[in-house]
Amino acid sequence: MAAAARVIAIAGNSTSAASSCLLIKTPFALQRCSNGLRFNNVRRSSKRLFSCNAIYNPQFQIKQEGQPETLDYRVFFEDTSGKKNSPWHDVPLHLGDGVFSFIVEIPKESSAKMEVATDELYTPIKQDTKKGKLRYYPYNINWNYGLLPQTWEDPSLANSEVEGAFGDNDPVDVVEIGESRRKIGDILKVKPLAALAMIDEGELDWKIVAISLDDPRASLVNDIDDVEKHFPVFLSILSRGTLTAIRDWFRDYKIPDGKPANKFGLGNKAANKDYALKVITETNESWAKLVKRSIPAGELSLV
Repeated sequence: MAAAARVIAIAGNSTSAASSCLLIKTPFALQRCSNGLRFNNVRRSSKRLFSCNAIYNPQFQIKQEGQPETLDYRVFFEDTSGKKNSPWHDVPLHLGDGVFSFIVEIPKESSAKMEVATDELYTPIKQDTKKGKLRYYPYNINWNYGLLPQTWEDPSLANSEVEGAFGDNDPVDVVEIGESRRKIGDILKVKPLAALAMIDEGELDWKIVAISLDDPRASLVNDIDDVEKHFPVFLSILSRGTLTAIRDWFRDYKIPDGKPANKFGLGNKAANKDYALKVITETNESWAKLVKRSIPAGELSLV
């Protein structure tokens, strides 16, 4: 199916279709949030088939091709008929009632820098490379990390609220703070809690902080203040709140490679849930324009 056929007009408030666990090849637009914002102060090819076993179990199966930690390793998404689908374009974003799909690229406590290959057919998950070599973080990431499907940070759009930074040409990133270590390709139901406006070499790279609905503490956290209350300590030499720990991790991870620290907008603080929802809405709208080809796609795959 052509990518443009996935785009639908922003409809009313209906969530009956969105509430289904079946995958529907259409984006889901959110309702506009209030304008009130507040900030937190504190070489062998192998083909193996796996069923997605996270809380959200849509009609996808995961097919790995190649061996992990090799240049040809790919994680493809297929429907039940064996047809390849794009995790970026075909997984629905909005599931209704403020719940979203989250696709795991990097499991917590791992360091291989996995990402959706936005320039490859069907956008499989692969390990990022630089100068032909596989990329790793200098130390493990402490949370599950991945993307919100059907979102896109438009590189032609300057954000006046974040130092005029332009989008980084990727889907929106998610930092999932639950206690379970997930698997590459897992699709989870998450609720957003906060947003961090990272500026990476001048590009805006949003980090949405979220929690999976099947986490034991999910019912306790619904906004930014709840994160600090129920996830108050990050276990390391220094005791820090989780939001501060996330910010500091992403600020500093390039330093061991001799690069400068990343910056953060919005006063160097996390924004609350309403702001996170605004970011999701705006980037979903940008994605819809992209797949309708209202905006040049460049080298991005729309299939």
